Amino acid sequence: MFQDDMDKIKAVISTSRQFLVEARTELSKVTWPTTKQAIASTSVVMVVVLVVSLVLGIFDFGLAKMIRLILG
Repeated sequence: MFQDDMDKIKAVISTSRQFLVEARTELSKVTWPTTKQAIASTSVVMVVVLVVSLVLGIFDFGLAKMIRLILG
């Protein structure tokens, strides 16, 4: 019984180690953005979020007004 538990632990450690080695290998293949690219992408995301939130806010405000008019 003790040997079975040890074998399971060894298998988990081996699998975990293999995963970490493969993950490190894959991360070394990644082309990371430059600081300028990261700032530009972040700026685009922030502008899009702002525009979408404004549109949704206006839409919500309009629907709330319409419902108040209909329901009195």
